[in-house]
Amino acid sequence: MPSLFRRKSTDLVDEAVTSVSPEETADRPRGYTPAKGRETPKRPTAGRRPAGPSRPLTKEEERERRRQLRAEAASEFRREGGPRDRGPERLLARNVVDSRRTVGTWFFGGALIVLIGSNAAMPPLVRLISNLLWGALALGVVIDSVLICRKIGKLVRERFPKTDQRMGSLYLYAVMRSITFRRMRAPAPQVNLGDKV
Repeated sequence: MPSLFRRKSTDLVDEAVTSVSPEETADRPRGYTPAKGRETPKRPTAGRRPAGPSRPLTKEEERERRRQLRAEAASEFRREGGPRDRGPERLLARNVVDSRRTVGTWFFGGALIVLIGSNAAMPPLVRLISNLLWGALALGVVIDSVLICRKIGKLVRERFPKTDQRMGSLYLYAVMRSITFRRMRAPAPQVNLGDKV
């Protein structure tokens, strides 16, 4: 059976041999290529990388551009967080921590007071008080962390019974968020203090 889409060899020979008059060849430049009957299509501009600046940037402009890119990346991270912040379980853990006051937010301020108060130049009474304060802060953070972890565990089991999230990782995530100052938390808190989660 002959092929339907194949050209016959005689058609190819006929196309290759075309009559060209001597006047046409005299008018053409030496590197002339005959047209194929249609214009060469332009490359699509969609999806192409935008052209760079027409002139090279100065050091000040380059520094300003880098600073602006860093500021945009930081604001996006503050708003949306990173890969470790994704998932409904992580959002629930963040909301549990952000809806309550935690002892951990006072931990670093108290640690600074303890550091100053436990200096050998301080009177013995001040050193004793700073050590007691340190113990109270540490105990408060431990108790607060246990309460947060219990609440998160209960809510995750209720709302996401088929979760594949490791609970130890989720608890550590919540505890680390609880000892961070509220204004410095990323992603930014989405619930107010006292809101029901």
